[in-house]
Amino acid sequence: MNERNRKPEGWKSTTILGVRRYNQAAVGGDGQVTLDDVVMKNSAQKIRRLYEGSVIAGFAGASADAMALFDKFESKLEEYNGNLLKSAVELARDWRTDKILRRLEALLIVMDEKTSLIISGNGDVLEPDDEVIAIGSGGPYATAAARGLIKHTKLSAKEIVESSLKITSEICIFTNDNINVEIL
Repeated sequence: MNERNRKPEGWKSTTILGVRRYNQAAVGGDGQVTLDDVVMKNSAQKIRRLYEGSVIAGFAGASADAMALFDKFESKLEEYNGNLLKSAVELARDWRTDKILRRLEALLIVMDEKTSLIISGNGDVLEPDDEVIAIGSGGPYATAAARGLIKHTKLSAKEIVESSLKITSEICIFTNDNINVEIL
């Protein structure tokens, strides 16, 4: 990994999960903030509604960096009239090339009624092949739980996000069960 993309020592992430099901989109995250092996906060809000409530965004990474990225992303949504993909591509481009932005340490999940994306500072804008998208240290656990629940239950998107994050909190030490979920 090159120096620009190296995570600072002690930096641990969280779990943010997005699910689409039955014409509903839900994004949820836990509330834990961890530094090295110490839980610094249990009730952080890592999910936010943007662009007049039509977009849900969640972050994993440094909180102050994520807040700056939320603001920058919302300005892109305004500039491109709510076009999620165009706004995400432009944010990723700026994030990768701007001297200040490229130092920000976070990942974003953004969802609207039709599209789910992960945006990174490496210039990545990724859309999942299925109805599940996750970031953070607990992302793989949450993805596995959500896919299993989609396959074997009739739960709503919100219920799948809540259940998957609860399962993840029982496995991942960087995820707690103080869960916040937003739905479209």
